[in-house]
Amino acid sequence: MCIDYRKINAATRKDHFPLPFIDQMLERLANHPYYCFLDGYSGFFQIPIHPDDQEKTTFTCSYGTFAYRRMPFGLCNAPATFQRCMLSIFSDLIEDIMEVFMDDFSVCGSSFSVCLSNLCRVLQRCEEQHLVLNWEKCHFMVRDAIVLGHKISERGIEVDKAKIEVMMSLQPPNSVKGIRSFLGHDGFYRRFIKDFSKIARPLTRLLCKEVKFEFDNACLEAFHTIKGALISAPIVQPPDWELSFEVMTDASDFVVGAVLGQRKDKKLHVIYYARRTMDDAQCRYDTTEKELLAIVFAFEKFRSYLVGSKVIVPTDHAALKYLLTKKDAKPILLRWILLLQEFDLEIKDKKGSENGVADHLSRMQIEEETPMEDSLPDEHIYSISTGEFFEAPERAPAPPAQTPALEIFCGMIQIG
Repeated sequence: MCIDYRKINAATRKDHFPLPFIDQMLERLANHPYYCFLDGYSGFFQIPIHPDDQEKTTFTCSYGTFAYRRMPFGLCNAPATFQRCMLSIFSDLIEDIMEVFMDDFSVCGSSFSVCLSNLCRVLQRCEEQHLVLNWEKCHFMVRDAIVLGHKISERGIEVDKAKIEVMMSLQPPNSVKGIRSFLGHDGFYRRFIKDFSKIARPLTRLLCKEVKFEFDNACLEAFHTIKGALISAPIVQPPDWELSFEVMTDASDFVVGAVLGQRKDKKLHVIYYARRTMDDAQCRYDTTEKELLAIVFAFEKFRSYLVGSKVIVPTDHAALKYLLTKKDAKPILLRWILLLQEFDLEIKDKKGSENGVADHLSRMQIEEETPMEDSLPDEHIYSISTGEFFEAPERAPAPPAQTPALEIFCGMIQIG
């Protein structure tokens, strides 16, 4: 359920509570043989709101006027508040046997028995504090796993292949238009590729007038050389949490593309590539809806990086800049806008010719991809019963009856 909290967010004093440094957290987690990964259930809804502040979350519907008793999604300080709460609960365990990043808890151990003992301590603390976990997303006694875009194991820290799988699956272009699109993408990062012009010479020759298109072995070798450079260390780098992030997006007729990066010394470094095909209904959206859908997809994909950080979205679609403050937009657009409220988001105008990377990703055709969902994973729909409380959805099993955490789904009271 989406509620427009833009006015209360604008009047709220921002809580700049820092999130943990991922590079330091990964270094502490790495080089262990066993791991357990726990996930908090329904996130923010486990944090109660002070009775004096509950009326500030009031909203109206056809059933009356209601206010939240638990912290809802959409409030600008919700991520910082949740992180502070988790650190206070596990303060004596963090950096020793576990790490906490928002609602993701990572437990490690030097052996099977030690990891099991550490897991018991963490679960006991969750029970004492009535903190409910989502068992469907919990993994126990695993050898390796993906943590915030990095693969950790007993071997150490490795790059998550999912970050670059889009570029790894890139096929050689079969037309002049494909060559031009590929070179536009590569030209964006040519400052990182030594002798870029010399390497790309066989490809650029195909763009000359009255030249027959023949993709020979020299072109294929140049393609694979540049493709390998795009996924190498100088370009795909870990995030610097002291800098703001940039999310470049673009939407074509059937695919949306997104790139997460940061500017260092006026150069944009890539952190993550992503793309996803649209279903039949999404393909019929108008241009504005597709562009905003691309942003929603990017923020869902890169959420672990963007929560609590400054995010700049350069776009060549100027209407998006004014859409975030518009109150009479289409219902589907307004719904997506409300889902983006928890992020510190700034949209800047950018020429379409300067958005070559995301533009290229949105025009790549890969048949095996599944269509994306146009909703964030934290969005739930609750039903209203004749009783006192809201009911939880069937797909999310309720916590055991002996724990008071069932109040997570009973987090609203009727005002009048």
